[in-house]
Amino acid sequence: MSTSQRFGSAAVEQAEAVLVEQYPRLVRLAYLTLPDTLGRHPRVLLAHRAVQRALPRPGTPAAPAPAEAGTDEPDRHLTLVRSRVLRAALAPSGTGGGTWARIGRRPVPPFVWGLRLWPPAGGIDEAARTLSGAPAPVRAAFVLHHLDDLTQDETVRLLGRAGAADPAGAVREALALPVAEELLQALRRPEFDASVVSARPTDLLRRRRRARACWAALATLALTLTVLSASGPSPSPDPDMRPAAGPAASGALDPARLRRVPSDAWSDTARVDFTAWPARGGRTRDRDLLARALGTWAAPGTTRITAAPGTTAEPPPRPPQLLYAGDVDGRAVVLLRDGDRVVRYAETGSGGRSLDVTRTDEAGVTTAAALTLSRAPDGASARYLLAPWIAAAATRDLTRAGDTAQTLAFAADGVTAPAAVPPAAAPAAGAPCTTWPVIELTSSTRIVEKHSFVLTDLGALSPVHLTHTPLPDGPAAAPARQPREATGPEARAAWAPLACRLGELRSGAYRAVNVWDFAAAQLPDGAGRAVWSCTRASGWAGPGDVTVRLRPEAGTPQDVTRARSTAACGRFGQHLLAGFRWRSPAGRWYLLAAGSRQVTGIAVTGAVRAGSAGRTLAAPWTGPDGAVSLTGTLAGGGTVTALDGAGGGRD
Repeated sequence: MSTSQRFGSAAVEQAEAVLVEQYPRLVRLAYLTLPDTLGRHPRVLLAHRAVQRALPRPGTPAAPAPAEAGTDEPDRHLTLVRSRVLRAALAPSGTGGGTWARIGRRPVPPFVWGLRLWPPAGGIDEAARTLSGAPAPVRAAFVLHHLDDLTQDETVRLLGRAGAADPAGAVREALALPVAEELLQALRRPEFDASVVSARPTDLLRRRRRARACWAALATLALTLTVLSASGPSPSPDPDMRPAAGPAASGALDPARLRRVPSDAWSDTARVDFTAWPARGGRTRDRDLLARALGTWAAPGTTRITAAPGTTAEPPPRPPQLLYAGDVDGRAVVLLRDGDRVVRYAETGSGGRSLDVTRTDEAGVTTAAALTLSRAPDGASARYLLAPWIAAAATRDLTRAGDTAQTLAFAADGVTAPAAVPPAAAPAAGAPCTTWPVIELTSSTRIVEKHSFVLTDLGALSPVHLTHTPLPDGPAAAPARQPREATGPEARAAWAPLACRLGELRSGAYRAVNVWDFAAAQLPDGAGRAVWSCTRASGWAGPGDVTVRLRPEAGTPQDVTRARSTAACGRFGQHLLAGFRWRSPAGRWYLLAAGSRQVTGIAVTGAVRAGSAGRTLAAPWTGPDGAVSLTGTLAGGGTVTALDGAGGGRD
């Protein structure tokens, strides 16, 4: 006789009530725990499936007792449902011991006909990017502890019930993640519902063609079966004669099926990005050129391929969008867009071919404003293809704040005249960096009025957008200042001494770089006024790399600290504290520190013991070298620690 516990009807009804009440929280838990290698569409569907299948059926065996002594009934059933959601969400990553982990297959999401679903911008999607790369149990522990307010012990027990291999280790790693408080507050707000999704149709024309092809295939199959049944048994099929699969089978490599956008679509849409680019250039109808470009993408062979970090050169699963096809400086160039990727195919008359792939996640008016078409053999200049909404273009030298812009001509199809680009290599030892060319673009008044912005070429297919956030204005209670275009006198003055440092970013896949001037102070020993700034290079994938610098009125800016893959100095990392050991012109050593707008005091312990009642601090460093610990007090309560290589952050 079995003595195992089983779910009764009353228990299932109570579990259902808890599931319905906590549905958004459970979806959030499943979405952020599921593998970040999944796309947003399947991840959304799998999250909802994990929650909806968490409800046990009457009569099924119960899990080990989820209730602790003194735990009330609703919490007991919430723990039960959470553990079942976690087990389903952990299984695809191989950490929960579920069916998918055992058979080694990728989970198949529920089928949704004709729609692509994803979470709205910000909120849960921003959290998913922040947690990208962390193991699934760590992401689950982050949600349970930081968002669902479980204690560390409760989180460890729940992860253990869900089958995580090292629950305690997952909790420790989750607590060590550098996550901004603003992101947590955004995820906790009542108006934020993790189960809300955005929906857009799939390719309507392709669906129509597939439907016709499906009916034709069914008719052919019926006819074939009729003939076979009349003619008797057939010989065994040849194993090499199998149906085609992949891009070729889906028509992705057919030039006739390339997606083409009307020339005026950009002026009548709320989505001003690469999806609004029309097909331009003198060879958009050259079937042979387009076929070579698509064929090289699918089977590159010995073709030179350059892919931005975090981007694959895999062939497109569906017909891509044609952006450009034409001749540029003796080369045939084709630009194609597939989802969040843009590919540039180029060939020379002698048969040389190249393929360059870049990321374009959530590109917009500025980050989808230009693509690099070709570079001169000496690397000193380049031609760009400008977005259809660009009305004027000019060039500037970013190192010379007072210089006027020089007009950059471009043809009716958006191809610019050759424009100088920054040097590809760092200056020789001892040689100064004397120039940093950038392009300044102005949007058409048909989409926005008086909007100009600056892009710089860092060697990638997509130029990088430059912005500037000026010094705080007013008390800590005043709203935070937002990044502004790097076109005004103040922004150009801030960028001039930092321009040549952009060369350090050539190896990354960055979409934008912002210089945030977060504090200013008089330096000791009459060294003049200096500005504290944080330069944030934001990647297409979400996280960014930051460098804090001290910028004196005269002389070279000094690096204070760096951090990689962090939210610091961005939208969800607005509290900042940094400090370093500085030598004055008089030869004396000081500890200098500064905090962002809401820092109201700074305390120092360790090799230096000092304090300040403001956003900046300058304390004599009279003792020996040693470690110091900086803590800032925030106006709204709480503290912030100094940014370091691990990211720093708010406590």
